Amino acid sequence: MTKGKLIVFSAPSGSGKTTIVKHLLNVDKLNLEFSISAASRNKRGEEVDGEDYYFLSLNEFKNKIEQDEFLEWEEVYKDNFYGTLRSEVERIWAKGKHVIFDIDVVGGLAIKKQFPENTLAVFVQPPSLEELERRLRDRQTESEDKILMRLARSTKELSSAKEFDVILYNDVLKVAKEEAESLIGNFTAVNTCE
Repeated sequence: MTKGKLIVFSAPSGSGKTTIVKHLLNVDKLNLEFSISAASRNKRGEEVDGEDYYFLSLNEFKNKIEQDEFLEWEEVYKDNFYGTLRSEVERIWAKGKHVIFDIDVVGGLAIKKQFPENTLAVFVQPPSLEELERRLRDRQTESEDKILMRLARSTKELSSAKEFDVILYNDVLKVAKEEAESLIGNFTAVNTCE
């Protein structure tokens, strides 16, 4: 099977990576399909199983870890696991498309390490920690404890930015979308590896 490209978008929660990824998915010429991550957490808001995440029970997730069904996985918070199923990437490649990920920093770097030639790892940099906090609070989807946990994690994630291929600054969303589109277009135009 011919392998397509892997485009990883990682950033602290609230950086705008999901908005940018959704924009890129609507650019037909990029030939992208979203890699749906698996998660052992409950749905938030209007999330849909099999569309936003594959929502698994904690036991289901741990069983898949034992069966080596993940390319990468991490316990992000206690009993909150996230990961990328091998079958998800294979499914997208079988359709002749490139895979785009919206995953955390550790997961993004793990994908890059496994497929160094085929992966473009993009870190979305928020304008500031203050802006990040404002965005998280404006969502109104999480408790104060969760917001504080995400902010604490953000500082560590921001220090990992230099490990990515590209740092995409998201000061002005329209500009960040245009830059992302150009980056991905150039990367996917290069021949894929077998």
